[in-house]
Amino acid sequence: MIIPLSQPDIDERDIDAVAATLRTPRLSFGPKLEEFERAIAAYVGVRHAVAVNSGTSGLHLCVRALGWGAGDEVVTTPFSFVASANVLLMEGVRPVFVDVEEDTLNIDPNRVAEALTSGAKGILPVHLWGAPADMNALDEIAERHGLRVLEDACEALGAVYRGRRAGALADAGVFGFYPNKQITAGEGGVIVTDGADLAACARRLRNQGRDPGVDWLDQTDLGYNYRISDISCALALAQLGRIEEILERRARVAALYDRLLAGRPELRLPPRVCDGVGDVMSWFVYVIRLDDEFSREDRDWIHQALAARGVMCGRYFAPIHLQPYYRKRFGFQPGDFPIAERAGERALALPFFNKLDEDRAARVCAALLECIARCRRRRVAASPSASTGAC
Repeated sequence: MIIPLSQPDIDERDIDAVAATLRTPRLSFGPKLEEFERAIAAYVGVRHAVAVNSGTSGLHLCVRALGWGAGDEVVTTPFSFVASANVLLMEGVRPVFVDVEEDTLNIDPNRVAEALTSGAKGILPVHLWGAPADMNALDEIAERHGLRVLEDACEALGAVYRGRRAGALADAGVFGFYPNKQITAGEGGVIVTDGADLAACARRLRNQGRDPGVDWLDQTDLGYNYRISDISCALALAQLGRIEEILERRARVAALYDRLLAGRPELRLPPRVCDGVGDVMSWFVYVIRLDDEFSREDRDWIHQALAARGVMCGRYFAPIHLQPYYRKRFGFQPGDFPIAERAGERALALPFFNKLDEDRAARVCAALLECIARCRRRRVAASPSASTGAC
């Protein structure tokens, strides 16, 4: 039996909520949109929420609403899903990458300060895999230099940093609701902020630049169709209603992997949040890193060998600066951000979802350790030319 990389947790309450919405005449811009926005704003602890059709759309609208544009620079991380940098390019903003911290793999605040130029307008941290970045340090840098901060919290719904929820730690934050996230809307995202002007701008831009309350055909700004349906909001609202149960289940799965893989010198277990009072990680994925004796080719061989055994894993993440488009446009080369690159070469996301039980987790870990052992044996048996590390 195949063990998938991820799997949404849909129950009868979710199905009933969607079915009830389908029986109404309001499938878009209806009551579920407003209800969901109020609920998630209250959960995060902010004044405003603007729901959209994806986390990427939410980040894009925030870039526009923050006034970042052509010729500006925003400091961000190269170790993330590519959308966090793409949204800057969509508005002509140059992403200035800095390397990440060795332990957390989040953006390194010390390097942020060093990377600032006269063109810098903001900082875009990513709470990688549900572990909050060091927002106190980043906010201090931003305040000192007059910068705005946008949290990519798409992987971190429910995370807490120094007693405050992710998404409420900067000028704006964005969550995503793809099926592999903590809660899902099928597709979807939401902007959360205390800024009334930022929220109003995002509301206009998500709906073709129309001002709420004016005629449907009156357009005040150049906008987009980034609307989210009431069907998606009904699902997200039902899932948000059991968010604590969901987060607890995911934490249990992570603890199960921790126990099964403890003490393995060839593995580095996932990064955790800082040790500050009130920090809570929200588990999005469970990513192990292979020891430095292994190469990227080794990791890829292990990835394929696991798939052949029915264990679906993911290579999280390929560093953004080494994506073909970014290399061609900006001239990035291997070695520019070595910590991010080493992580990208050796990281492997294990199957991770709410209902992963102990039997399947044990099967995943047994297969992983077997494939690692086989990789080592193949290297020993190979010719001297295999000393590059490829299995």
